[in-house]
Amino acid sequence: MSNINWEEETRRDGKMLVWTVLSSVIQSLSLVTFSMPAKLYPGGFSGVSRILSDLLLDFAGIYVPFGVFYAAFNLIITLLVFRRIGKHFMVFSFVQFSLVSLFTLFFQPLFPVDDPLLAAVFGGVLNGFAIGLALSHNASSGGTDFIAVYVSSRFNRPIWNYIMAVNVFILCLAGLLYGWERALYSIIFQFCSTQVVNRMHKRYRNETLTIITALPEAVEESVLACVRHGITRLDGEGVYAHTQRTVLYTIINSYQEHDVVSAILKADPHAFINVQETKRVIGNYYQKPLD
Repeated sequence: MSNINWEEETRRDGKMLVWTVLSSVIQSLSLVTFSMPAKLYPGGFSGVSRILSDLLLDFAGIYVPFGVFYAAFNLIITLLVFRRIGKHFMVFSFVQFSLVSLFTLFFQPLFPVDDPLLAAVFGGVLNGFAIGLALSHNASSGGTDFIAVYVSSRFNRPIWNYIMAVNVFILCLAGLLYGWERALYSIIFQFCSTQVVNRMHKRYRNETLTIITALPEAVEESVLACVRHGITRLDGEGVYAHTQRTVLYTIINSYQEHDVVSAILKADPHAFINVQETKRVIGNYYQKPLD
């Protein structure tokens, strides 16, 4: 049994490593193809690292690569939060931001981008996709992602829009130093990136399932085999045919929807399922911790 578990864990870690490396490649290409040539500044630690690198070069004539600052800032925050975030999440996040720091030293732009608006939109979407890809596979790009994930796990709600507000402050600083036009396009870059991350990262989004079924015991067993969430059972009656039905009510995480709905339909192919977005949950609700 232990050998099977070890093999499953090794297979899972291998898949996570592939997605993490892919995420770091995409983020690095976004930076070197769009952000850096167009003189745009991403938010978070990558933006601060870009600003410091440019400041040293422009005002002191000293070139320190972006990747050096980026790795240093992320290592500091890693030491501060490693006890509060899951082991696997921390390890693969470390791999992700380390590879980005390395790849940005050697990658070349895929093609020239002269229009700053195009660079802001396409670069922001690509950057957000890379971060969302990492977050969807139990990793992150480090930096403010660590803060966002920690706060989200504590309060069980996404805070990416609040992180966006912090990033706007950083980008306004870039505007004071290098001009407001560049800051504006940088804000567009960050806005596009944040919206993509918001769409892709579903860990702290919840959904309400209302299930009408004639096979409540089978459906309950199938749901509880997938997730650790409570279910409320109500007796109901179909008005049209006057047949007895059971109404099951539960709340799950959005990323669990596919597995749960598939399990329900396997137990009762004729079940009626209503899926609704849940704004907030108050009370005893189990949130699977990061491992």
